[in-house]
Amino acid sequence: MRIPARFNGPPGTGNGGWCAGVFAAASGAGQVTLRRPPPLETDLEIKDNGVYDDRTLIASLEPGDAGPGVGPVPWETAVAASKDYPGFTGHPFPTCFVCGPERPDGLRIFPGRLPDGRTAAPWTVPAEVGVPLIWAALDCPGGWTAIREGRPYVLGRIAVAIDELPEPGARCVVTGAVAELSGRKALVDSAVHGPDGRRLAIARATWITTG
Repeated sequence: MRIPARFNGPPGTGNGGWCAGVFAAASGAGQVTLRRPPPLETDLEIKDNGVYDDRTLIASLEPGDAGPGVGPVPWETAVAASKDYPGFTGHPFPTCFVCGPERPDGLRIFPGRLPDGRTAAPWTVPAEVGVPLIWAALDCPGGWTAIREGRPYVLGRIAVAIDELPEPGARCVVTGAVAELSGRKALVDSAVHGPDGRRLAIARATWITTG
């Protein structure tokens, strides 16, 4: 198992949501805890409820609680919020596959903040829709509810529940919300809703500040 270089988060390492989705799809785990930044273009092995790079533990695999999710907003509301995406002017990792504005080949999910503190982003689903893609889509919109200028966060743990995969080309909305802020950690929720407002997938994640 290898994480191709295009699926990066911070420079030189894998996007946390995408990598966790790959690990979950391969193992059946509902929750993935990242112990080290996932390496790119490296042979990884699943064994003993973990993902290993040789003898180095990269991620732990376990059952998990995906949380309550986050309520939907209309597509037009998400489009309007996305225009003020903080990452356009101050992104800690602007080449992130999911939310990096410098990635024309990425998912281009740009979550803007709503008046109630949630985030929302429009998302047109690409052709390669699958489990890792949904985990990735649920990742950054949750994190951006906690990220502030000068205080970047990275994913530490994520649990996902998928009810249904969206169709390629579908116009979905991804929402995020903070559940709890404590010290260096942020507990956040996120959800993907389909064009008809139906909930397709939810996640609960722990992000850790690096600043």
